[in-house]
Amino acid sequence: MSSQTIPRPLLHAVETGSRGPTLVFLHYFGGSSRTWAPVIAGLPIDQHSLAVDFRGWGQSDRPDDGYTLQAYANDVEAVLADRGITDFVLVGHSMGGKVAQLIASRQPTGLRGLVLVAPATPTPLALPPEVLAGFATVYDSRESIEGALHNMLVSQPLPTHLHEQVVADSLGGAPAAKAAWPQSISQEDISGEVTRINVPALVLSGSGDKVDPTDTLKARLLPLLAGAELKVLPGHGHLLPLEAPTEVAGQIAAWLLRAA
Repeated sequence: MSSQTIPRPLLHAVETGSRGPTLVFLHYFGGSSRTWAPVIAGLPIDQHSLAVDFRGWGQSDRPDDGYTLQAYANDVEAVLADRGITDFVLVGHSMGGKVAQLIASRQPTGLRGLVLVAPATPTPLALPPEVLAGFATVYDSRESIEGALHNMLVSQPLPTHLHEQVVADSLGGAPAAKAAWPQSISQEDISGEVTRINVPALVLSGSGDKVDPTDTLKARLLPLLAGAELKVLPGHGHLLPLEAPTEVAGQIAAWLLRAA
C-alpha cells in the first residue's frame, strides 16, 4: 500500500518592492507578517521584501501538528523555493530569529546575510520554569496579553493601533502554535548548528529587553557568530519592530550597504 503524502501548509506572505536582495522577515511568537509593516515602510520604497506568517499564525494554514523549529525552517525554505527567491537576507525577530539562525546554519544557496532583531538565543530560553509555563496560556485573553506587553515585551506603550494589532495577532494564533514555543521550540539547543553560519550578521538589541537581554545575547549568541555586529538601541524593549521601527529600518539599510 502506498504511503500518503501529507500536504505542506500554505503560508501567507506579503511581498513588496523589486530591488534585491530580498529581505525575508520572520516574526515573533504571537506576531504575524504585519509585525514588520512599520519596518518595511521605513526602508527604501523599492526594496524587495517578503514577510511571512508562520504556520498557525496570521493568515497561514493552521494544521493540527508540525509546530517545530525544523518545520518552521522547512516551511520558509519552501516559500523561497516556490517564489524563486535566490538572493536574500533573513531578518528574524525573537522566535523568528531562532528560525532564521537554523535556516542560515544550513547554508542555503543565495543567502547573503542575517539580521537578528531582539532574537531568541540558540540555547534554551533562560526564563524561570513558572514563567515558561505561563507563556503557554499568555495569549489566551486580552488581559493576559496586555499584561505581557506591560511587564515583559515593551519598554514604552505602543500606539493604539499597534497595541490592538498585537492583541489581535496573539489571540488569533492556533492553539498548537501558542503551546509550541514555550513547551518545546524555546528549549531547543541549536548552538552547534549556529556555529556553521557563514554569512555576515547584524544583531539588534533593545537596552530594556527583558526577554532576551543584551547581556544574554553577548554570552549565548555573539560568540557563535563569527564577526557579527551588535547594535544596542537605547530605551527600547523586546518588540523592536513595533517599538522602534524607524531605528530598525535604518540599521538594516545601513548594514546592507556595508555588508550584504
